[in-house]
Amino acid sequence: MKVPNIPDYEISRLATLTSLSILDTEEERFNKLTRIAKKTFSVPIALVSLIDENRQWFKSCLGLDFRETSRDISFCGHAILEDKIFVIEDALNDERFFDNPLVINSPNIRFYAGCPLKVLNARIGTLCIIDTAPRKMTDDDLLVLKDLASLVVNELVALQLATIDELTKMPNRRGILNLIQNGVDICKRQKIVSTLVFFDLNQFKSINDTFGHDEGDIALRSFSNLLVEAGREADIFGRLGGDEFVGWLSNCDKDNLVRYVDRLKSKTEEYNLQSKKDYKIDFAYGSVTIEHSMDANIESILKHADKLMYENKKSRGKNHPTTSST
Repeated sequence: MKVPNIPDYEISRLATLTSLSILDTEEERFNKLTRIAKKTFSVPIALVSLIDENRQWFKSCLGLDFRETSRDISFCGHAILEDKIFVIEDALNDERFFDNPLVINSPNIRFYAGCPLKVLNARIGTLCIIDTAPRKMTDDDLLVLKDLASLVVNELVALQLATIDELTKMPNRRGILNLIQNGVDICKRQKIVSTLVFFDLNQFKSINDTFGHDEGDIALRSFSNLLVEAGREADIFGRLGGDEFVGWLSNCDKDNLVRYVDRLKSKTEEYNLQSKKDYKIDFAYGSVTIEHSMDANIESILKHADKLMYENKKSRGKNHPTTSST
């Protein structure tokens, strides 16, 4: 049996899952979708499975008499490692699963198909169907499963609407600070250093005043995309309001931060060249390294990073690093 690998962005993935507050609760709207999946594919088992730190827990569970298993033996733990649907046609003929307890014992899984559920760029679980006999999936079957999974994601996203910035589709202040706090708590348990970065667009008021608010909105959306593109899958970004953004980089010390900022500067310069606009996107930032051994209040760390950013902006010039540790 092969134990599922832990994804590189595990800390931010767990932070996203925790922020949804959906573990250890049952909601009928998810049961409706597993009933449709069970009926559509004529399978005995259909699940909405959420992959927690050490377990998989079934938000909706049709066909099983238990609600969770160890993550180590989960099929869904493998499924969240990629964006595409994960299909096992016959588990007894797959070296990863032939001796898995869920295969050789009840529920005697032979067939599995799981579509990852992606929320805020994090694969937190799957919609999966299971059979006790081998079977194949046609292209149409895969499309239907993907469509049903998108409905599950819609229900999960609905839980997040109050924490999403409408313009950039990033987490808003409330949402991102909750995500960061969850992530920092996980880093503290795992003794991992992380970094919070406060970003501010330079001359944004001039863009609004000269070119109009619609163009200002384009600049904000473009910069939000650049932040994400320069980051890793493990990094979390949000819009605090106005032209202020925040990033949280797990497993990131000052050297890694410099590399991230260099990538962001490069992508920003490339965007400015290609967009051919009459203004340039530019930014200032301040950062705080969060050591795992310290008590970390996110609001106070944010204020400190904000202060460092303005010191950067006023006295050290654009894009000059201003950093601190806590």
